[in-house]
Amino acid sequence: MEKCGSGKSGHHADNTMSFWRKNSKTVPGRPSPHKESTTWGKTKPSAGTSSFQDFQDSVRDAWDIEDDEFAVMASDIKISKKVAQSTALNVINCHRSGGSLPTSLPEERIHQHQRSNSNSGPNHHTNNHAGTHADAVYPIIPPNRLDAYALSRNNVSKPKVISRNETEREKGKSEKIRALLEGPSSTDLKELQSQSYSGLPVSVRGTAWKLLAGYLPTNVDRRTQVLERKREEYWKCVQQYYDSRLDEAHQDTFRQIHIDIPRMCPLIALFQQTVVQEMFERILFIWAIRHPASGYVQGMNDLVTPFFVVFLEEMLPPDLEVENFDVSKLPEEQRNNIEADSYWCMSKFLDSIQVNYIFAQTGIQEKVKKLKELIERIDATLHNHLQRHEIDYLQFSFRWMNNLLMRELPLRCTIRLWDTYLAEPDGCGSVLLYVCAAFLRHWREQLIKQRDFQGLMLLLQNLPTHHWDSSDISLIVAEAYRLKYTFDSAPKHFTSNSSTSS
Repeated sequence: MEKCGSGKSGHHADNTMSFWRKNSKTVPGRPSPHKESTTWGKTKPSAGTSSFQDFQDSVRDAWDIEDDEFAVMASDIKISKKVAQSTALNVINCHRSGGSLPTSLPEERIHQHQRSNSNSGPNHHTNNHAGTHADAVYPIIPPNRLDAYALSRNNVSKPKVISRNETEREKGKSEKIRALLEGPSSTDLKELQSQSYSGLPVSVRGTAWKLLAGYLPTNVDRRTQVLERKREEYWKCVQQYYDSRLDEAHQDTFRQIHIDIPRMCPLIALFQQTVVQEMFERILFIWAIRHPASGYVQGMNDLVTPFFVVFLEEMLPPDLEVENFDVSKLPEEQRNNIEADSYWCMSKFLDSIQVNYIFAQTGIQEKVKKLKELIERIDATLHNHLQRHEIDYLQFSFRWMNNLLMRELPLRCTIRLWDTYLAEPDGCGSVLLYVCAAFLRHWREQLIKQRDFQGLMLLLQNLPTHHWDSSDISLIVAEAYRLKYTFDSAPKHFTSNSSTSS
């Protein structure tokens, strides 16, 4: 069993009093500023090191709801063949380093870029962190296309609230699952996984998720004791470690968490409450301290939200809307229990997919590669259309896999999808690939109609799912299951070439 004390690490801090100084413990996946960069403008960084500008770029939030769609286009609008042959780490860093594009560009700036692209050829960029070079072409998106895109973003209606009223069919299923959960001795986990794959009713989802995540034991008699012990253990960790968030060794981690959380689900009032944001800060910081191999990575904050909402629902009467509920009105004990349960379930879930968040995020790289091979095998027309317009799969599917499609779906659909994720014994480690493939193919007709790079990227980064509900997710899950059944046990099917695909 993992003890709280195992998360403590002695980081040596030097005496340089500077906010941007180099910590002895680097943040995973992010270049740290070197001493040469502390006197930027006077001393030029040596070869192979990361400059202050690189560090500043690396902490720019690539997942901001206001600019994440433009972040990819600004840095990776077109990738030449040479980029495709470079390391995946270089592509990911390039993917993350872009900022927001304005909705309109000054005319002189447009001409300047056009002259640069036509006269000088591809722009040459150096990624100090990866130690590699890449050529990239940056065509200009017409301002009217950007204006139309920005307008569509601003006109997106507020998401529908999660319905907590069960249908007659759901009531029948909830009774069956409740009997399973409250069995005479223990819960049949395989049967619970089977029931969860097709979606869980609201009334039994909280307990079912705790069992599926591995937080609660299957033995009914031990559950109360385990809950009390684990909740107490979490709060001992908070008491022991949370004050260290202000230490120099951890300030970069906490600073990034503190920046990310207010940007989370900005259209949902629940997540804009100070008390909720403080709960998320404690959960993520304690997790980062106890998991130094990966530390905190942008996007992890999203992975807390499904657990938090589901466990909050357990505390509320059915007639209250979760999205607009004032959490400060709950008794402190209930808030503490929701926070502790969310921490442990997120931690258990992340343990199964932690390879996605270690340095260079190799797990996601591998899944993106498999997604490309899978689409090439099952839908050569769509694959060739994307390739013909120089769409790289990393440009859109990296975020899908990093956030488990949570940024592409309304919250109510995310929770339904997580019923399926948690039903997998490996915590969505394998099914995510097929869910992303089914999700991409769902839009194939709209994608085929796009005849240029900009149109494809604008669609892929702004897929119209705000009106979706559980039935839409069920279709995606059904197709994902079909693909998984066909390909997961036959990995050689992923090995394909152009002649076979055609």
